[in-house]
Amino acid sequence: MSVSSSGSAAYSGSLEGSNAQRGLWSSRLAFILAATGSAVGLGNIWKFPYVTGENGGGAFVLVYLLCIAIIGIPIMMAEVMIGRRGGHSPVNSIKAIAQRDGLNPAWKLVGAVGILAGFLILSFYSVIGGWAISYVGTTASGQLSGQTADAVGAIFSGLLSNPGTLLLWHTVFMALVMLVVAKGVRSGLERAVSILMPALFVLLLIVVGYAMTTGHFGQAAAFLFQPDFSKLTTSGVLVALGHAFFTLSLGMAVMMAYGSYLPKKISIAKTSITVSVIDTGVALLAGLAIFPIVFANGLEPGAGPGLIFQTLPLAFGQMPLGSLFGTLFFVLLIFAAWTSGISLLEPIVEWLEEQKGMNRTVSTLGAGAVCWALGIASILSLNLWADFAPLGFIPMLEGKTIFDLLDFFTANILLPLGGLLVALMAGWVMSKPAMEKELALSPGAFSLWFVTVRFITPIAVGVVFIYNLM
Repeated sequence: MSVSSSGSAAYSGSLEGSNAQRGLWSSRLAFILAATGSAVGLGNIWKFPYVTGENGGGAFVLVYLLCIAIIGIPIMMAEVMIGRRGGHSPVNSIKAIAQRDGLNPAWKLVGAVGILAGFLILSFYSVIGGWAISYVGTTASGQLSGQTADAVGAIFSGLLSNPGTLLLWHTVFMALVMLVVAKGVRSGLERAVSILMPALFVLLLIVVGYAMTTGHFGQAAAFLFQPDFSKLTTSGVLVALGHAFFTLSLGMAVMMAYGSYLPKKISIAKTSITVSVIDTGVALLAGLAIFPIVFANGLEPGAGPGLIFQTLPLAFGQMPLGSLFGTLFFVLLIFAAWTSGISLLEPIVEWLEEQKGMNRTVSTLGAGAVCWALGIASILSLNLWADFAPLGFIPMLEGKTIFDLLDFFTANILLPLGGLLVALMAGWVMSKPAMEKELALSPGAFSLWFVTVRFITPIAVGVVFIYNLM
């Protein structure tokens, strides 16, 4: 029984041959596109440019690249390995490995933490994806042309203050995600990413080409690639470390779920490195697309979260062909959010198929509907419930709305906790010979990975975890 048609076989706890009756990626390229689609999202095109701007540019980028190498890639390899070796949903993969290796069954909570994190993230990620959909129409209709900063800010504020409009676009975005996930691995996920990812790359290159005509491309390149360590603070280093971890969709069970569909003949190390390189490349290209436009209009590169929905729209409204290329930019943002949204819903759908015996369509509709309903709380926290801070009695959470709490809880607690537990499991608990067989690395390469995931990665993620809670 194939996942791509009518759901996976019920979970049996078996490890051997666990992929035999499940949908699998058709090729290494299919997995790379899917995993890259998960990794390339709003974090690359929205967050990376503004955190780079806030933390001084080139020095931050250099630290970020180092963190991708020493933290991101080792944890990604560990997550994909766990998923493929277990051959089931993240929870049941770890349960199967625990049974085989004589581990404490409580380790399955590692998968549960990741699934919960991804589910909660999707509930408000979908709301932001809806903003991007809304801005396609706003930009294409020329509403931004010639507008002042106050007028552009008023357009964004008007969107956030209208719960009906936000609900409409949130619903459209969740429907797009559910439509793909319901079709399974080959017919849904693989087919979607094979179209969306090449389209995303083409759109990104077009916007970069447009940015090159602004006369400030050299300034943007220097800002990104010429390190000035006097501008790099301890806080900036930790932000780089944290963003390197989160941009690869780590700690949210996605790579375990996608790894469970990975054929045994495909190298985990090579694909993980490839995905990380492409993801990083997209983030840097996004910087090269955005910063020339920012500099050309005398705007601030460290404009914060408003960079995409307020600063850039102001720039597009002032530039020749700004409506056209602004529209293309927000279509690009939708594609990036869509491929990530698909990956966030997949782990819980896979688990419902196995654990509850639901078919793929029913499990997708059920999980998607609950996630959509939770998203309504985030929508209302932007307007009608803007003054409602459910946990405001806790000093650290004072003034945080439901939207803020979901963001804080997932980014600062669940994701680093999930990543830390994955590193501890791979570095200290799992069978070393079994991991050597699964990863199929040379002895030297395996030793390097093992030492990194056992010592360096847990310490680094632990530091970020503690810093985020201070």
